Amino acid sequence: MSAFDPTLLENDKIFVAGEWRRGTGDAYVSIYPADQSVNTEVSTATARDVQDAVDIADVAWRKPDWAGLKAHERAAVLHNIASLIDAKQEGLSLLQRRDNGKPIKETRALVRSAANTFRYFASCVETLEDAVTPSRGDYITMNVHEPMGVVAAITPWNSPIASDAQKLAPALAAGNSVVLKPAEVTPLASLALARICEEAGVPKGVLSVLPGKGSVVGDALVRHPLVKKVSFTGGTTVGRGIARLAAEKLMPVSLELGGKSPTIVFEDADLDHAINGVLYGIFSSSGESCIAGSRLFVAREIFDEFVTRLTHAAQCLRVGDPSREDTHMGPLISKQHRETIERYVAKALEEGGRLRCGGERPTGNGREAGFFYLPTIFDGLTNDSRVCQEEIFGPVLVALPFDGEESLIEQANDSVFGLAAGIWTRDYKRAWRVSKALAAGTVWINTYKQFSISTPFSGWKDSGMGREKGYLGIREYMQQKSVYWGMNDQPIAWAK
Repeated sequence: MSAFDPTLLENDKIFVAGEWRRGTGDAYVSIYPADQSVNTEVSTATARDVQDAVDIADVAWRKPDWAGLKAHERAAVLHNIASLIDAKQEGLSLLQRRDNGKPIKETRALVRSAANTFRYFASCVETLEDAVTPSRGDYITMNVHEPMGVVAAITPWNSPIASDAQKLAPALAAGNSVVLKPAEVTPLASLALARICEEAGVPKGVLSVLPGKGSVVGDALVRHPLVKKVSFTGGTTVGRGIARLAAEKLMPVSLELGGKSPTIVFEDADLDHAINGVLYGIFSSSGESCIAGSRLFVAREIFDEFVTRLTHAAQCLRVGDPSREDTHMGPLISKQHRETIERYVAKALEEGGRLRCGGERPTGNGREAGFFYLPTIFDGLTNDSRVCQEEIFGPVLVALPFDGEESLIEQANDSVFGLAAGIWTRDYKRAWRVSKALAAGTVWINTYKQFSISTPFSGWKDSGMGREKGYLGIREYMQQKSVYWGMNDQPIAWAK
């Protein structure tokens, strides 16, 4: 298993307001989840580094060389970032594979996505228009948008470079400064992206990348009075804590949180398409995805046939070396996370679930050295079981039969989460009807886990608030201002 290109990183330094320096926190040893070999050692940030980064960022964004640039000039910098990501694509893909263990085909797709995200928001900011609104008096009224200032972006460990881009690109395009806090266990791709942004022409002080603990770095960022917006992707519990702190500051937040997404297979579905879609929806990324289709509802009349075929297909998935082009599932992120998943599997058995496949660690081909886990399918449970109601964030699927559309929708919506859902049917009217009834921010029909940067993404209920992506996604990082321009020839008739 080959290592990554060390020239993508700046030794053991972090990026504080345009300066590469050692963080003031303890060093973190990055390991490869596939075999626990050491990637590198990274210094981490503390509240002192946060203070430096935010103070300088608050000055930097106001300067004429960033917020003061014309929109097309900032767009040019974002295009430069995209081109550099493309030029370093293979190195970045290998780096992210080592960082979190995703198969190389997935990491290549994520790197391409990051480049396209910067390119997309470069185009957005060039073409985004403010408006002269209809006047109702002797004045011209204008609706304009301006940068917020310092934005804190907090990203997860499952798809670092793509998640980073989805926050950095619109925030930078809008003219803000950004302090990026990557997940503690996966800082490498984010630090490499900082080098790319620096090379592309992002002015000094406008960007910082601060690895470290969420309880230290993340907390200091959220509380800092000069941070004007927080964009967070991660767990619902942490998201609630951020929302409480933000409420005290009256600060806007974007929160993309957990999910327990239902996937629905009707009796008339194309079963070959549905089987492949369900497998991809839950077992790609080893199930470590907020949108994973972890609750499978199948029409009772085809339930046994479908689950039998699905189980056989899951047993044929290749679990192993992430450097191989034909690997379907790499390792989980850590020993601790695998143990959490194993506890959920044990709980499912306690609750009466029938294990159809998986439920254990694979052996052979050196997999004992890494954090691998087999694709796991249960049936025999009800929708109120813990494994159907709590986010597992791993390769565990629960299959449930349903009778009738009304009962189905009630069960599918019986969750605190509302991030995504999938529908498999040939009946286009039913697909539309059910998609309208599902309480979820994204619904896939006869496909799953497909994304477009041009289409907004959001969560309902405990899955979050705010929007990412889409043409107006840049507005999430801007403040609206109304301007009245007096055109009256005579003084305002008031003090006469």
